Amino acid sequence: MEQPVVLEDVIALVKQLPVRDKVRLIAWMAPEIERELPADHAKPRKSLLGLWRGLDITEEDIAEARREMWGNFPREDV
Repeated sequence: MEQPVVLEDVIALVKQLPVRDKVRLIAWMAPEIERELPADHAKPRKSLLGLWRGLDITEEDIAEARREMWGNFPREDV
């Protein structure tokens, strides 16, 4: 009965290969791995267009937030 192939054994063998053969192995394996990936691995992203629509942010709101953020800058303890 054959023993299953374990990752550690494969890595040990790959480390013994010359650099050129390592590159060839990667070039051969990459398309194989891509074929095995599920087709839905890249979910469409939700558009952020209009994310802030409907919010009423005024210049004064922005100025107040800046004052809060920069109020104690520069600090002596840093």
